Amino acid sequence: MSDEEEQPAPEIRDVDRAASGGPRAGWAIGDRFSWEEIHQRLLASADEEISSSVREMFFSGFTAGFAIALTFVAYAVGRVQFPENRFLAALLYPIGFLYIILGRYQLFTENTLPPVKLVMTRLASLPLLLRLWGVVLIANIAGAALGAYILAHTHVLSPDAIKAGATFAQQGFETGRWWDAFFKAVFAGWLVAGVVWINVAARDTISRLVIVYIVFYMVAVADLFHVITAAADLFFFVFLQAPGPGLISLVHRFWLPVLLGNTVGGVMLFAFSAYAQTEQRRYPEVRILTLRELLFSMKGGRPFKTPRPRPPWKKGS
Repeated sequence: MSDEEEQPAPEIRDVDRAASGGPRAGWAIGDRFSWEEIHQRLLASADEEISSSVREMFFSGFTAGFAIALTFVAYAVGRVQFPENRFLAALLYPIGFLYIILGRYQLFTENTLPPVKLVMTRLASLPLLLRLWGVVLIANIAGAALGAYILAHTHVLSPDAIKAGATFAQQGFETGRWWDAFFKAVFAGWLVAGVVWINVAARDTISRLVIVYIVFYMVAVADLFHVITAAADLFFFVFLQAPGPGLISLVHRFWLPVLLGNTVGGVMLFAFSAYAQTEQRRYPEVRILTLRELLFSMKGGRPFKTPRPRPPWKKGS
């Protein structure tokens, strides 16, 4: 082989892996991970989450949904202070998402990328993915509903902020055609899935904080739709008994297209394109699911012969 020929990428040995199974460090460009390394780290993280118990998923998702109340408060106050300036009004919008993502709580839109990649690489089954989506989405909605109920029936917000918050769902409802809300949500879903991918590549908390802030600030300032914030907007409007469309109309014309758009944006526009650009390499100690297991079992990316590496504090437990 001549010097000009491309050298094969070095294999990642077990001693080079973190406790989760992902690469401990990048070799491609200094302190940056390669696409393959990001892919493996994402799979290792997703494997931990998709195998969590329903109880763990629910309470983590409920906490995330309730934290969206922080974003609602911040945006309502911003709209009061800067009613004619969307750039300034959205300055504090990302606050709830910073708590959720840096705190590693379960948010539905974050789960459109990692577990889908597990299914696409046949390391987790489709029913296991649907279980994760269902539990987390219900928990997020329940948490958002509780936060909206408290805000609607207390004096946490000023009267002006309450009036501003009541307009959020109304504005979403008046977006226009069903497809307009859908495509606004598609772009938001793509942005949030990108946060997950870039966060895996980031090496420190400050970088992740900046990434999350910029992306979710973009969601607010571009008037895009996020399904859990939309749920909080909808419940606040209903609990406040504000004049306007009813619950069924809001769900059909506003929340449902946002749910579908976020899912399509996260799954199709990012997960599939990222998968296509990454070589399909799997952990040698994890068995690939058969087609029958992929479609009908509840199996995830569990090691069958070789135990997964475990942190020192978990050994012997």
